[in-house]
Amino acid sequence: MSWAVADAVDYKGSPADPSKTGIELCERLSTMGIAVNLVTYLVGTMHLPSATSANIVTDFMGTSFLLCLLGGFLADTFLGRYKTIAIFAAVQTLGTGMLAMVTKLRQLRPRPCKETATHTCEQASGFQMGVLYIALYLIALGTGGLKSSVSGFGTDQFDEKDEKEKTQMAYFFSRFFFFISLGTLMAVTVLVYIQDEISRSVGYGICSVAMFMAIIIFLAGTKRYRYKKSSGSPIVHIFQVIVAAIKKRKMDLPCNVGMLYEDTPEASRIHHTEQFHFLDKAAIVAEGDFEAGSTPNPWKLCSVTSVEEVKMVARLLPIWATTIIFWTTYAQMITFSVEQATTMERSIGRFQIPAGSLTVFFVSAILITLAVYDRLIMPLWKKWKGKPGFTNLQRMAIGLVLSIVGMAAAALVERKRLSVARAVGLTTATLPVSVFLLIPQFFLVGAGEAFIYTGQLDFFITKSPKGMKTMSTGLFLTTLSLGFFVSSFLVAVVKKVTGSKGGGGWLADNINRGRLDLFYGLLAILSIINLVIYLICAVWYKPKKPKAGIQMETYVKGSSAEEKC
Repeated sequence: MSWAVADAVDYKGSPADPSKTGIELCERLSTMGIAVNLVTYLVGTMHLPSATSANIVTDFMGTSFLLCLLGGFLADTFLGRYKTIAIFAAVQTLGTGMLAMVTKLRQLRPRPCKETATHTCEQASGFQMGVLYIALYLIALGTGGLKSSVSGFGTDQFDEKDEKEKTQMAYFFSRFFFFISLGTLMAVTVLVYIQDEISRSVGYGICSVAMFMAIIIFLAGTKRYRYKKSSGSPIVHIFQVIVAAIKKRKMDLPCNVGMLYEDTPEASRIHHTEQFHFLDKAAIVAEGDFEAGSTPNPWKLCSVTSVEEVKMVARLLPIWATTIIFWTTYAQMITFSVEQATTMERSIGRFQIPAGSLTVFFVSAILITLAVYDRLIMPLWKKWKGKPGFTNLQRMAIGLVLSIVGMAAAALVERKRLSVARAVGLTTATLPVSVFLLIPQFFLVGAGEAFIYTGQLDFFITKSPKGMKTMSTGLFLTTLSLGFFVSSFLVAVVKKVTGSKGGGGWLADNINRGRLDLFYGLLAILSIINLVIYLICAVWYKPKKPKAGIQMETYVKGSSAEEKC
């Protein structure tokens, strides 16, 4: 039994043996082809205004990642990661299948502009949009449950106490994201081309079939996986500590932290830290804290380890808040940047590049960055510093810097595009300017995503308590969600404020008449301010060490915690 992995079992519920279960996790291809080309469907087929279409896409993506919190809660509390992945993957398969049917049936989309009596474009009806929303938000629900558990389930396959597996885990996050990006690359090239040149329904149908095949492959590995035991609802644990601390808010903390209550086994204890002293009061022993026998009421008395787990989550929050803005800039890559591409020269000989496929440069940047980092930077950094690559906080900082440069480049390119539009006519369908001018903004933000995504994933999984890793992953993914919602909010505000002067403002329905360059510039300025705040939070994050000479001792019922400083 010496080879058994702590807190892990195999599919039969027996202690997991590395020699039998292995460390591989079946990875599935992404279906990002839906999101990156959705705006062109909403504008071109459903005849919606560009700003409205952009907000529908960002709201859809935002909801997908927001639902990761629900998926994380269900995985940590009831289902476990394995069952959560299987169930929500099936939901996503159902949603993509329904989307394929919605885009196939003519009754569920408005007539083409040329078929109307006045040759005007009729917007999609409420019923048509309602059916489309049902399909999209089924996909969002499936994505939420799926994304919250996949990365955590992957790290479950590694034993952190085994040096060989711990080393392999250091490479896991980069390679995990590499394969996600590889699937995305196929989606934005092959699938987007099929959607534009053959049929939307065929493209979305392929997504559904791919998800179904992924479920089969995932289930086939059941006997090889390791399964971490659930430690109960992390949200309940957090509230227990907060409630207990509030109840004892008027009590004084003892001079010696060894007087605080601790019943966690020595091997699993988390040592006391100096931040968030208010929460320490949840571990003060008071009269009436123990129920029948020697069991404490968890809503009145919590162990030092339970308090420290909540502190660990609290320390994540400033970093969490200051990475949201990156995903707001990311949202522009699949909305306004795609719309820019529709107005530019996209032909290579007789072949015309689909506007949605321009994100191939975005995904390529991710793949190239990850490959260079994995094969070049990490080995060199290990030889120089003795560490396997940049820290997670450093990677996030690099991602934020690259997003700022990307938005600045986007503003300059848009200014050039607008000058051409004014010269040849604002109503010109295809401007005589190459779409390849958009490559710098796609490449810079894509490289930024490679750093910030892997940095966030590493940070939120490794710096969270063991029993809260799925919830922590969900917390990380909500930065993506809120980034998309912030994008929708900014678009609405900018459109209202700048449009009040007459005309379409910065974000006009016809982007040739707008000032998208100023919108990109605004995002760059906001990102610079956010970077300064992030650096302050990153310096603050370092957990304080316990005071020298203080020993943590297990409280024995009957002793006193009345000693004051």
